[in-house]
Amino acid sequence: MLSTSTTPSQRRQAFRAGLASGRLQVFPGAFTPLSIRLIEDKGFDGAYISGAVMAAELGLPDIGLTTLSEVAHRAHQISRMSDLPTLVDADTGFGEPMNVARTVHELEDAGVAGLHLEDQVNPKRCGHLDGKAVVDLDTAVKRIRAAVDARRDPDLVIMARTDIRGVEGMDAAIDRAKALEAAGADAIFPEAMGTLAEFEQMRKAVSVPILANMTEFGKSELFTHQQLADVGVNLVIHPVSLLRIAFGAIERALDTLQSTGTLDGEVAGMQTRGRLYELLDYEAYNAFDAGIYTYNGR
Repeated sequence: MLSTSTTPSQRRQAFRAGLASGRLQVFPGAFTPLSIRLIEDKGFDGAYISGAVMAAELGLPDIGLTTLSEVAHRAHQISRMSDLPTLVDADTGFGEPMNVARTVHELEDAGVAGLHLEDQVNPKRCGHLDGKAVVDLDTAVKRIRAAVDARRDPDLVIMARTDIRGVEGMDAAIDRAKALEAAGADAIFPEAMGTLAEFEQMRKAVSVPILANMTEFGKSELFTHQQLADVGVNLVIHPVSLLRIAFGAIERALDTLQSTGTLDGEVAGMQTRGRLYELLDYEAYNAFDAGIYTYNGR
């Protein structure tokens, strides 16, 4: 009831244990605090908090327009509603190395289990779009070192994302991943890999866990969890999937409402009131309320 029953430290330890388990960790994207409740209920390992989704919720494109305070606030809202570990997109760290350090503190305080920082220039853009630009190696390394040095909880996972594969190719991606690992990154997020063979190359190149981004309409084929596990991927995210599914359903329902004047035909596909109350743990609130008002002080 009200929030998670675990501490941020416990969730960070669980995240690290999952990454070290040898079993692919699956993190669907939670786009609301309620959605992470559903992700947990379905038995997933954790939840991903996407920067693109946070921007979209504000009606903005994913080009670096969200602020640190907006990201930290949303990360806190989502992370506090579940016992699952959360991994949040921290974009480029919101500035220079000192800003990166502050970003780490703010997101630690928000209760996330991990965060990733990317090597794009500012303003950044979606990693699966053309026309990206990346910073030089020295700048990328300084971002990761600043994050590692700034964290107060040693169990907070600092992940390095590199977008260089789409700019300079796979050899450059491997070289950069190695350098980011040497800078202290706990895991590597190689963005926009084109094939399973490329994921396998990356797996062989670094000793830390690697992440696969299975976003729809992107540069990567939507590989199955088994395919990714077979080439040694440790963590897969489905960052925008639930938002796309939800808004696809919303748009179809609005079209129906406009054309027919009723949503009666859509009711069968809706989440029921009972299921919503179950996810909200409504009964626990009723029990708490009843206990307070029947307390007699003895």
